[in-house]
Amino acid sequence: MVATVGFLYPGHSAEDEFPRMESLLNAAGADVGLPLVHTDIGTDAHRVDALLEMGSVDRLTPGLGELSERGAEAVVWACTSASFVFGWDGAADQVRRLATAAERPASSTSFAFARAARAIGAQRVAVAATYPDDVAGLFADFLKAAGLEVVAMRGSGIITAAEVGTWGRDEVLRLVAEGDHPDADAILLPDTALHTAAWLPDLEAAAGKPVLTANQVTAWEGLRLLDHSARCPALGRLFA
Repeated sequence: MVATVGFLYPGHSAEDEFPRMESLLNAAGADVGLPLVHTDIGTDAHRVDALLEMGSVDRLTPGLGELSERGAEAVVWACTSASFVFGWDGAADQVRRLATAAERPASSTSFAFARAARAIGAQRVAVAATYPDDVAGLFADFLKAAGLEVVAMRGSGIITAAEVGTWGRDEVLRLVAEGDHPDADAILLPDTALHTAAWLPDLEAAAGKPVLTANQVTAWEGLRLLDHSARCPALGRLFA
């Protein structure tokens, strides 16, 4: 039986990551479905006010019917910034309300990062973010609330998801290199607008340590909700 997780994805940037991950997982024998629907984001901006509006539950729920029709047994809000911007308690409330509306288990990318870091045994992490520094700092605060130690944080000052979606392998490799810290057990790259799924083994080889990226942990979290473990080294150590 196919394990099917539905994803609510904000706008259009790196949504092609999900069919790519589905293909890689199924090639490895995972037997999964990762359908995705787009949410109305309002303003495309890594700005606190815009992110609070983007992550309002009223903007997320219209896509639930389509995900249900496509067989989703769990739902994940595939967005980091418009979940952690609410803080730990606010993000938890967002997920609870989403689960109630979906009548299914639910989570978000922010919680996915916290759980994935624990799953690979990472206690000290470095954050290499595309966001402006103030937004990246809110992600660091969220991770600290999860009990992780943030030993380094780097923002890139990018305002729009549309710009992030244009980054290729070289830009992502540079982000990893510049965001790393010798004391970090893992490097975390938030932002589901960032393409990384095709390059995870390269990123980890370059860093010499695990690299957790937004779309990768989002897929992993959805499968975790279904108690479906999948081994796929092409998606990095988290799936290995």
